[in-house]
Amino acid sequence: MLLFGGTITLNSVVMYVAYNADKVLLGRFWGSEALGIYGRAYQLINLPTENLNSTLGSVAFPALSRVQDDPERLRRYFLKGYSLFLALVTPITMGCALFADDIVRVFLGAKWHEASAVFRLMAPTIIIFALVNPLAWLMVASGRAGRSLRIAFVIAPVIVLGYVIGLRNGPHGVAAGFSTAMALLVVPIVWWAKHGTLITGRDILSTVMKPFLSILLGAAATWAAGDFVAHLQPTFLRLVVESGILFGVYLLVLLFGMKQMAVYVDLFRATGLLPSRFRAAKGTAA
Repeated sequence: MLLFGGTITLNSVVMYVAYNADKVLLGRFWGSEALGIYGRAYQLINLPTENLNSTLGSVAFPALSRVQDDPERLRRYFLKGYSLFLALVTPITMGCALFADDIVRVFLGAKWHEASAVFRLMAPTIIIFALVNPLAWLMVASGRAGRSLRIAFVIAPVIVLGYVIGLRNGPHGVAAGFSTAMALLVVPIVWWAKHGTLITGRDILSTVMKPFLSILLGAAATWAAGDFVAHLQPTFLRLVVESGILFGVYLLVLLFGMKQMAVYVDLFRATGLLPSRFRAAKGTAA
């Protein structure tokens, strides 16, 4: 138990250092103004990832731990949770990329408009973290905490190198370096993390493609409505409308076009996250 706890703690320390080296570098070489712009964008971009990861992780980790000795059930449970996590994060990623200016203006104010470009450059990290973070639940729950630590020791220097390469271009370069480094790590991390389980590359690809194709159609619908939405004022109203189009089309395609409605209803029912009255109504109907 002590070894397991120490491994998890060291993993957290390594990743904390890696994910905060960018602030140290910017503060040292570019000063407080650049650090302030980057820091605000970084905080805002991490809100959905941190909140969803902690919320779903608190449910997924114990569920995976209970079935760690049953490889087939472990595979099914993980893929269901993975699917839900990606379904929630994918539209947020696209929204942050498309509506960065409006999001920064609404949530931070007009004085932080310079942060919007940094915010947009870091938007890909939302979906990247959604692809890799659940794999940490899988590794730790199945007794592979040591592998998770080894992966952390690979991730950390690559990310720091990305910061260093982009540093000469200030906050924008560091943000681009961060996103690029994480993008390059996705496939190796996924392959390494799932190794030795029944989860295949085809499983991962199938899970990813449903929300990915759905959000592309949502983005196309948003682009088609661009001339109308662009003139809406105030900014908050425009953000609500453009987000409504993106999320609305995405959900319609994912739930009905991709036939995922039953999958998510069953998952919510199994985890107890579905309201009790709805569970009772479904049970009566059945």
